[in-house]
Amino acid sequence: MLKDSKAFSSFSVDDIAKAKEFYGQTLGLDVTEAPEGLSLHVAGGGEIFIYPKSNHIPATFTVLNFSVDDVDRVVDALTSVGVQFEQYDNEYMHTDEKGVSRNDSPEMGPEAMAWFQDPAGNIISVLQGK
Repeated sequence: MLKDSKAFSSFSVDDIAKAKEFYGQTLGLDVTEAPEGLSLHVAGGGEIFIYPKSNHIPATFTVLNFSVDDVDRVVDALTSVGVQFEQYDNEYMHTDEKGVSRNDSPEMGPEAMAWFQDPAGNIISVLQGK
């Protein structure tokens, strides 16, 4: 029924101006502003819609994943412009000092992955492989 329908993802933020600066300038994405919110234009022709919500509560899960060729290079570049990567050390994952989780069994998922938050506290990842 929906296989030929265009789909897009969306999530909320508490401050559109901060989101526009973060996604456009810090992450370097093409951002279009509309009265309803922001459209992020990503590789492959995809779009993500970000809308303001006065009672926004950050997602406790990853809302946006970026597949990259070299996680370490991207983490270093984002760290250099002020992005702080999450640190995890639990039974499910462990990150190194840079915030990168490395997978010893790449057939089971990404080789490497790192998470950070946008200004509204939503979780975003960069991942390498799969």
